[in-house]
Amino acid sequence: MLVSDFDYDLPAELIAQRPLEERDAARMMVLNRKDGSIEDHEFCELPPMLRAGDLLALNNTRVFPARLLGRRKGVRAQQIGKNNPRAREFLRAEIELLLCRHETGDLWHGLVRPGRKVRTGETLVFGDGELEAEVLGRGDYGLRLVRLKARSGMVEEKLERFGHIPLPPYLSRPDDASDRAAYQTVYARVTGAVAAPTAGLHFTDRTFRDLRERGIETCEITLHVGPGTFRPVHVERVEDHVMEAEWYQITSEAAATIERARREGRRVIATGTTCTRVLEHAAKTNGGMVPASQGESSLFISPGFRFQVVDALLTNFHLPRSTLLMLVSAFAGREFTLRAYRHAVEQRYRFYSYGDCMLIE
Repeated sequence: MLVSDFDYDLPAELIAQRPLEERDAARMMVLNRKDGSIEDHEFCELPPMLRAGDLLALNNTRVFPARLLGRRKGVRAQQIGKNNPRAREFLRAEIELLLCRHETGDLWHGLVRPGRKVRTGETLVFGDGELEAEVLGRGDYGLRLVRLKARSGMVEEKLERFGHIPLPPYLSRPDDASDRAAYQTVYARVTGAVAAPTAGLHFTDRTFRDLRERGIETCEITLHVGPGTFRPVHVERVEDHVMEAEWYQITSEAAATIERARREGRRVIATGTTCTRVLEHAAKTNGGMVPASQGESSLFISPGFRFQVVDALLTNFHLPRSTLLMLVSAFAGREFTLRAYRHAVEQRYRFYSYGDCMLIE
């Protein structure tokens, strides 16, 4: 199967640049896999559309201010000469460091832009020197291993102070103060993601109240969404793509809740592609069961995949040729998915992170 088989046309004006004032005011397309029907609804209708006893799995990862803007420390400038105009330009050069994954202690993996300028051994400076990142080496996918050091206080405090919310590249604007809350689910608890599990952005306290009143159960699992979520697929054949690993955790409480629902024949509904990947990874590596576990998953779900856990999927609309669109196509069928996307374009749905959603049953 070719990556080009997952292409579609999207007018740029349908890419939502800002969130709605009310999270649960988003539109929701409902796809029925049994009869191939497509219906237009609103997200606030989700609770009455689900069945009593359904289990809704949520990804409780929290996006942290992972994008740092600064400059290179003047080591090279001293070698060139402080009076050299190139040296002064060197000192003023802006560098971006996107922290992608915490390794251990003060060690992190991150992407540096522009990467060609920065070599191993250099130090990047942020916030007038209150936070520094020493570049220790290179890794896969263009990642650099860096050591973070705060001049005073904790590194985490400096990240919250100087870091920016790493908005996806299709949001053609810098982040602002409102994104710190908007680009975060209301149930985000475990810090570590550089991208939000966007299907969960529509939920509010009112949504959870309505779910409880209707006898719909919820559980929380964790997958720290990494930059691979937005990395373009560069191969021609789908089968040749390799997913980047992301850290996940299923607690004993969540595992017990999921397995109880499965034994009782109740539906497991994944909120987003991240939840889907965690649940299916656990089942695939544990003989069909979902036990308490943690580690890394690089599961790539594409058409032909056999789902063992997820019975229904709530998800936003995804980029053309993306691994996320391939996952949705694996669950709903490629032709049905692309037909639904054409319908979404015709009906002027809002796309991507701050956009509308779809429920696939």
